[in-house]
Amino acid sequence: MNQENNKRETTSFDAQAVNSASSAFFKRWWKLLLIVFVVAAIASAVASMFIKPLYMSTGVMMPTNSNRLTKAIMDYHYSMDFMDYGAEDDCEHAVQILMSKQMETAVCDHFNLMEHYAIKPTDKYKKTDLSKRYKRYVTVKRTDYLGVQVSVLDQDPQMAADIVNYMLDMYDTICHDMHHERAVDAAEVMNAVCDAAMEEMDSLASTAKGSAWKDYLLRKKSKKLAEMQARAVQTSVDKDMTVSYRYVVDRGEPSDKKDRPKRALIVLGGSLGALLVCIFGLLVFAPAKKEEE
Repeated sequence: MNQENNKRETTSFDAQAVNSASSAFFKRWWKLLLIVFVVAAIASAVASMFIKPLYMSTGVMMPTNSNRLTKAIMDYHYSMDFMDYGAEDDCEHAVQILMSKQMETAVCDHFNLMEHYAIKPTDKYKKTDLSKRYKRYVTVKRTDYLGVQVSVLDQDPQMAADIVNYMLDMYDTICHDMHHERAVDAAEVMNAVCDAAMEEMDSLASTAKGSAWKDYLLRKKSKKLAEMQARAVQTSVDKDMTVSYRYVVDRGEPSDKKDRPKRALIVLGGSLGALLVCIFGLLVFAPAKKEEE
């Protein structure tokens, strides 16, 4: 018990000593600390005035299931409703496409962002600097309801809105190119399979007068050929079809209010930072100065 009481008394004494020292410190230096805080606040406010404001524009889209549109319409065994919006996988694919290097290159080239961001063409790392600046100002993320939000920061509010809308439209173009390439390959394969099946049927039909077995084979192959030809039609339609792969909920609009910098935070951060530096300096150098006196 005595040991516990001694510990409590020691702790209480230490706390009182710290409070007393702190009180004495601020009583001695409060004028200097106040001056430092006010001067730092004014300096931070003036410095923040030279920071160019950035405006944000935001657009939202819902990816669709259009890549399976013909199958949904023509194949009654297929359960997907072509009127539905995209599933979670479609949302993830949309985010990936919007954040892709292909999209970044298209946006940078279309809007000449290297010049817009004042990056010199002669810089050794101009492409790296451009990519870093692009990723700093352009963000893509999922919404809570399987939508995709595209946000762009820029000093020009109209430029920010134009980039958002270009990305939403370019998404359709990239999706169409991807699906067209796959559909071309699929159409070539299906046509080759259908041609081979027709040659096989012609060869079988041209043999000597057959039997019930041969007639059964012809009927079976004919039915199979009809199914493959139907699928070939689907792939041909997919190859030449131009549809939208997203529904735009909100298009980008020029903002009339800056998004950053937050000048109040800059002033507060600068003032507190200067105040902490001053306190640290006084704690380190004031005792030595006092001893000299």
